[in-house]
Amino acid sequence: MPSSIDRLYEFLPAGAIIADAESLQVYECDALSAYRELPRCVVLPDSIKQVQEIMRFCHAEKIPVVARGAGTGLSGGALPVTNGVILSLAKFDRILEIDPYQRIARVQPGVRNLSVSEAVAPYDLFYAPDPSSQIACTIGGNVAENSGGVHCLKYGLTVHNIAALKIVTIEGELLDIGSHALDAPGYDLLALMTGSEGMLAVIVEITLKLLPKPVHNQILLAAYDSVEKAGNGVAAIIAAGIIPAGLEMMDNAGIRAVEAYVNAGYPVEAAAILLCEIDGVPEEVNVESHKVQQILLHSGATNVRMAKNSAEGEKFWAGRKAAFPAVGRIAADYYCMDGTIPRKHIAEVLRRISDLSRQFGLGVVNVFHAGDGNLHPLILYDVSVPGELKKAEDFGGKILEVCVQFGGTITGEHGVGIEKINQMCIQFNPEELLQFHAIKHAFDTDHLLNPGKAVPTLKRCAEFGAMHVHAGQLPFPELERF
Repeated sequence: MPSSIDRLYEFLPAGAIIADAESLQVYECDALSAYRELPRCVVLPDSIKQVQEIMRFCHAEKIPVVARGAGTGLSGGALPVTNGVILSLAKFDRILEIDPYQRIARVQPGVRNLSVSEAVAPYDLFYAPDPSSQIACTIGGNVAENSGGVHCLKYGLTVHNIAALKIVTIEGELLDIGSHALDAPGYDLLALMTGSEGMLAVIVEITLKLLPKPVHNQILLAAYDSVEKAGNGVAAIIAAGIIPAGLEMMDNAGIRAVEAYVNAGYPVEAAAILLCEIDGVPEEVNVESHKVQQILLHSGATNVRMAKNSAEGEKFWAGRKAAFPAVGRIAADYYCMDGTIPRKHIAEVLRRISDLSRQFGLGVVNVFHAGDGNLHPLILYDVSVPGELKKAEDFGGKILEVCVQFGGTITGEHGVGIEKINQMCIQFNPEELLQFHAIKHAFDTDHLLNPGKAVPTLKRCAEFGAMHVHAGQLPFPELERF
C-alpha cells in the first residue's frame, strides 16, 4: 500500500485495518450489487476518538471516505471510491441508554433497527420506523437514507423519530446536532443531516424517540380484481380522514411469489391486495376497522378479511416484509426502484409502469407503501443475458421520470446514491442543484465524503440531456473533478 495509508497503523490496531484484496471484496458493493468497486482499505474504529483521527488523517491526505453500516442500502450509496477508504461502523453496535421517562434511546450507528424495539419492549415502548430490512439494517444507515417502513404513514420517517445526533466532520470535529428537548435553537441541522447519504459528516451517535406500544390493533386484508381499484381504495381510506398505522399494496405477481415463500394466507387469484393496520385503544380500533372494511368494499374489493387474532395479523405482515426475498426466488435478478407519487395517481402510474414493462420486455412486481405513495417496483431481469442489466436500469429510470411527471419524487427512502443520480437532473433545476453543491461545499470543501454520489454536476446533467444547461458552470471549479 502507499506509505500514506500505512500511517493509519499509528493510531489504529492492526486488526482494525483490512487491506488484502480478498477481504476487501466483502465491501465492494452494497445490496445494489450491480455496481462494484474495491476500496483502498477498510478501517473499523471502535471509538469516537478513532473516527476523529481517521477523518483528520484523510482530510490532511485528501483521501476520500465512504461511511458504511450493514451494507443493506439499495442505491449504491456505500459503493467504495477508487483509492478511497471505507469507514465501517460495524463495531459501533451498542445501545448506550434507554430512558423510558423521556421516551428516548441513545444508540450507536451500528445498532440494528429491530434491536431497538426488542430492547425497549419491556417498557411497552417501540421505535416506529421499520424498513423491510430491519432485521439487518442499522440505525446509522436509516438516518443517512431517511428510511421509512410499513408504519411510516402514521408514525413518520426516520427524520420524525430522532431527537439528536453526534457527528464527526471531515476535519475530525465532534458536533452535537439537535436536542433531547422538543426543539433546538438555530437552524434545523438535524433535518439536513437526515437523508444526507454520508456526504456531510459521519454519524457516531443517535438519540431516538420512542413511542408507547399501541394497546390494540387490527389488520385487514382486501383482495381486488384490478390494480386500479386497489389504488382507488387507498385514496378512499385517506379521503375518509382515517390514517392507518400501515397501508401496503401488492400486485398479483408479488402475491404469488410471497404466498409460495411464506404461506401468508394471501389470495393468489387476486389482481392486487391491500394490507391495512388500524391501531389505538380497542373501542377506536373496532369502529375504524369496520369503517375501513366498508370503504374497501365500496371501492371494489372482492373480499375483505379481518385477522382473527394477532398470530394471523403477524402472518399478513410477515408476507409483506418477505416480499423482496420472495421475488428473489422467481427471477435470476431483480432491480428494486424507489419513487414516490401523490396517492391519487397510484392507479394511473401503475398503468404506465405496466406499459413500460411491455415496452422493455421485462417483468415487474409492484410492492409498495401505498399509504404514502412510495412505490417499490421490482424489475425482473437476468444479468447473464447481455444487455438486460442496462435495459433494467433504463426501465427503472423511466419509472422515476413518470413519478416526477405526476408530481412525485425519485426516492422515498432508498436514497439517490449512484443509482438515481441522472434522474436528479429531472427532479431539480440548475439553481436548486447549485444550492445542493453549496451546502456540500460548506461541510466538505474538498469533497472527500462519499464523493460522486447523490448530487450530479451541471455538466453531467447537460450530458444526460434532461435539462437545458449549455456549458453549465458550477459555483466552485473544483467540483468538476467529481
